[in-house]
Amino acid sequence: MKYIIAMIQPDRIEEVQACLFKRDINLMTVTQVVGCGRQKGIPRVYRGRVESGNLLKKLKLEIAVNDEFVQSAIDAIKEGAYTGNIGDGKIFVMDLEQAFRIRTGEVGSEAIG
Repeated sequence: MKYIIAMIQPDRIEEVQACLFKRDINLMTVTQVVGCGRQKGIPRVYRGRVESGNLLKKLKLEIAVNDEFVQSAIDAIKEGAYTGNIGDGKIFVMDLEQAFRIRTGEVGSEAIG
């Protein structure tokens, strides 16, 4: 089992979801976050002053998948999030030691479907 975390542009969520759904990956958690990276932010004018605005809005996707869905999930996120511009995002893949479904008591790969 793997735990996939992806940071993407907020306006790409529909495309990413569609790509994931096409690959039968339906379970995810999405959180609104702010961060900075190579983009170095976007300067903004606020009350006549230019401010650096180095924290940009992003969406954080968290997806637990069984091993046979890892590459498919990565490909879907890359396809849906890609614009070719700086700031398209990042994907991190980590080992998922254990998972439990509280309602049914299922454990491991059965718990994440």
